Amino acid sequence: MSLRPTLETRRAVPTMEGAGVKLHRAFGFQDPSELDPFLLFDDFRNERPEDYEQGFPWHPHRGIETITYVLEGTVEHADSLGNKGDLNAGDVQWMTAGSGILHQEMPRGNAKGQMHGFQLWGNLPSAQKMTAPRYQDMKASDIPVVTDDDGTRVKIITGEFWGKRGPVDGIAADPQYLDVFVPAGVKKTFKIDTYRRAFAYVFQGAGAFADASAPSGVLLEKEVGGEEVNIRDMSGDRTLIRFGTGDEVTVQAGEEGVRFLLISGAPIEEPVAWHGPIVMNTRAELQQAMRDLNNGTFIRPAH
Repeated sequence: MSLRPTLETRRAVPTMEGAGVKLHRAFGFQDPSELDPFLLFDDFRNERPEDYEQGFPWHPHRGIETITYVLEGTVEHADSLGNKGDLNAGDVQWMTAGSGILHQEMPRGNAKGQMHGFQLWGNLPSAQKMTAPRYQDMKASDIPVVTDDDGTRVKIITGEFWGKRGPVDGIAADPQYLDVFVPAGVKKTFKIDTYRRAFAYVFQGAGAFADASAPSGVLLEKEVGGEEVNIRDMSGDRTLIRFGTGDEVTVQAGEEGVRFLLISGAPIEEPVAWHGPIVMNTRAELQQAMRDLNNGTFIRPAH
């Protein structure tokens, strides 16, 4: 057994997407080989409707898969093929854009106005870039949860873990997508296939991964005693940990426990040419996609 070293620890960066949704981006639009087959990861977490209610109006996707995981609130989605529905707390949508789709996602808060979810982009290999689009919508009740004797809890969205398999299947990168909670003070080791690229994203509590510095919280401006002060918020750390090669990841949970996503996938190792949510292998293919978008042939008829 070999412990995966930590290549990098970094904070998610505040940014704005869609029609004005405030979110934090852990990675995206940089070196695509870093976390191949994954291209982008966003954490959209807000408590004020004005920070998210304008949503992500109609936009194109081609050549990738988008994975949306909702923790709080609801995401209403619709597309150019006539599909529509709601993703509620605990639900997952794995959308294979393939040859092309126009899509919109409109977040709606819970009863307290809170909205929280994640979106991950997975690349498609060249042989599947132009495959027919498809959805896998999974309700929270369809996703297995395993609890160990020490209280560690793992929700298995895709891949196999602790004898259970997640409901999402047929994905090019054969990924493993886990939502993990480790109780306060517990040290836990998780096995990951040696040949996968892997990262963790801490979003609640705090913990220290072996060979990594302990998360120190997000610097937030809050009102205390009538004054605006900067404090470290440990309730949602928003820390990305990028791992090297090995077959184990170890974490030591802090005083409040730690909750994080543990995601890995087989690298595709192909050239990447992308423009926003359109990701192809060559510049020529990207230019063709833009021509298709402009001349109305972006959406391929179903066979």
